[in-house]
Amino acid sequence: MLFEYTRRRGARSPVTDAATFKVDRLNQAATRGKPTVDLSHLIDLSYNYHSPRELRWHLADRLGIKPGAVDLREAGRA
Repeated sequence: MLFEYTRRRGARSPVTDAATFKVDRLNQAATRGKPTVDLSHLIDLSYNYHSPRELRWHLADRLGIKPGAVDLREAGRA
């Protein structure tokens, strides 16, 4: 399953002091004539993610599928 997210700035992590990001919008990408589906309601949009990998794991957990079944890309990037 391919998902596309739009990020917005998060806060610095108090644990790692690394920059984080929040998800502004999460969509299931359009495939073969099917329009994109907004799935933003499936995740906590106030959560500060440390990496796209963390987002992928959270999404897989939420959907009850293996992380390897989730393809994720940032909107506007190839």
